[in-house]
Amino acid sequence: MAGKISFDFSDQKIIVTGGSNGIGLSIARAFQAAGADVAITGTRTGLADYPHDLSGLSYHQLRVEDGGAVDAFIGGLKRIDVLVNAAGTALREQEYEPKGFELIMRVNLLGTQRAIHAAFPRLKESNGSVINVASMTSYFGFERVPAYSASKTAIVSLTKSLAAAWAGDGIRINAIAPGWVVTNLTEKARANQELNAAIIKRTPMHRWAQPDEMVGAVLFLCSSAAGFITGITLPVDGGFLASIF
Repeated sequence: MAGKISFDFSDQKIIVTGGSNGIGLSIARAFQAAGADVAITGTRTGLADYPHDLSGLSYHQLRVEDGGAVDAFIGGLKRIDVLVNAAGTALREQEYEPKGFELIMRVNLLGTQRAIHAAFPRLKESNGSVINVASMTSYFGFERVPAYSASKTAIVSLTKSLAAAWAGDGIRINAIAPGWVVTNLTEKARANQELNAAIIKRTPMHRWAQPDEMVGAVLFLCSSAAGFITGITLPVDGGFLASIF
């Protein structure tokens, strides 16, 4: 992991949906290293079904598009200090079909909203925080993934709306907007030489991000250092949104 973690989350309970892979896993590991008790969710049956190390993390199989399962798991927890909504997916060309579009919305948007709703009582008790994972595509159209882009744009608005609604309950809700990150979801983009070159050229830092580079923003937004910050979406994109070429 790049850099030294300087935030202390000892004795806090952190839930990371989609924490079994990619950005979600990096966030989960960062909270774990900062002293937290971390539970993650994923779609496979158990820890042994993943090819990478998930030791030290509590695991619960969960499909966030299943509202009843989300309510049962998150609503059944006795404590939540931080909820990170990292579960998400993309289907590329299938998103132009109604079934594909609807599935993306159920996972990326409705799954996030349902998790936050289920966590509300525990977050109110702990004066907790929520981190939603938006995207740089929240700010521009991307023809390859229309449903993904629409869902992530909605995440920005949801973050603002719930932050305003629940600030009086002591709950802070923020989001990050990752740029181009090396994950399973971006494998095809990286393999496309023309697209990969265009991405690197447009990104002022001229490279892809690693999942670990998302965690600093998350730890900051969940810490007391960000105690008067709510309703924002923080780009972590190597300057992609600041550039036009």
